[in-house]
Amino acid sequence: MDMNTRHLISDAANAFLAAPKKMLIGADWVDAADGAKLEVRNPANGEVFAQVPAGKAADIDRAVRAARAAFEDGPWPAFPADVMSTTIVAATQCEGMILVFEKMFESRLFFVDKLIGMGARIVLCDPHRAVISGPSPLKGGVVESPDIRAGMAMLLAALAAEGTSTIHNVGQIERGYERIDERLRALGADIERLDD
Repeated sequence: MDMNTRHLISDAANAFLAAPKKMLIGADWVDAADGAKLEVRNPANGEVFAQVPAGKAADIDRAVRAARAAFEDGPWPAFPADVMSTTIVAATQCEGMILVFEKMFESRLFFVDKLIGMGARIVLCDPHRAVISGPSPLKGGVVESPDIRAGMAMLLAALAAEGTSTIHNVGQIERGYERIDERLRALGADIERLDD
């Protein structure tokens, strides 16, 4: 993918983030009247909130068409905050762009820098929102489990990654997932516990 296409994807992601929530789910690419550009419109009122030159649309069409999903947590029956971290890892392996909005807790998304280090394409917009673009081939690395939820997310990322990963501070994970290494190994995971 060339630099111009990357900038167009970035511009589309920025427009995606800047749009009010009602646009995030329903927006789609439509041809502009002059045929020179493709426009992202809000189907409810027809308002244009991004334009891309038509010549570049073929390169980014698939990514932007998939940019409709948005997860935001909330109290029951909304999306559970406790699975947001693992959802982010799953999103790295899905087609398209997904916006996650962590509204209930401060600093829960700060672990995404570790995922980015493993090859994930994630933009951390602020302490509460991130845009994930996938699929991203993850590569093994040395990471640390900052807390129980992010630790489990790092474990899932390590399982999806190519190569060997080392996760430090696994005591955080074990607080909620007793004998997780044994249970995953029983399912066929190539996982080994090393004592420090």
